[in-house]
Amino acid sequence: MRRAFALLAALFIGGTIYAQNNGTNYQTALGVKMYPGAVSVKHFVAKGRAIEGLGYISSDGFRLTGLYELHFPIAGAEGLQWYVGGGGHIGVWSDSWKSRYPTRADGLAIGVDGVLGLDYKIKGAPLNLSFDWQPSFNIIGYNYFEGGWGGLAIRYTF
Repeated sequence: MRRAFALLAALFIGGTIYAQNNGTNYQTALGVKMYPGAVSVKHFVAKGRAIEGLGYISSDGFRLTGLYELHFPIAGAEGLQWYVGGGGHIGVWSDSWKSRYPTRADGLAIGVDGVLGLDYKIKGAPLNLSFDWQPSFNIIGYNYFEGGWGGLAIRYTF
């Protein structure tokens, strides 16, 4: 029992030190991103470097997106950073979506994504807010540019 407690304490302290050395006040955050509604998880893998996973579900199908982000602090604004990055997505769409947007890929969508935004960790609270723009281009499936994705994310940090 004491060993388990000591291990948990070491992990907590190590995570806190990592987050402070990382230039942020958190290492991992889990929450929601609004527009178009997604589950979001962000994890810092190195100083100023994060990966973000997004899962979108709608009546038209689902889409999974992975992003690699470079974070840069904004001088004089504690907890505020701007970030830029890129990644990719894969989605599977419903029959109603396929009837509106006929493709040769049977409802499969694969493409590339970019991201540009602001990230803010609320001091003294386990909350992170971000606001970003996430343009994407679908390469496989219905080929199109989507410039309207992104929005506000609210996440619990740990």
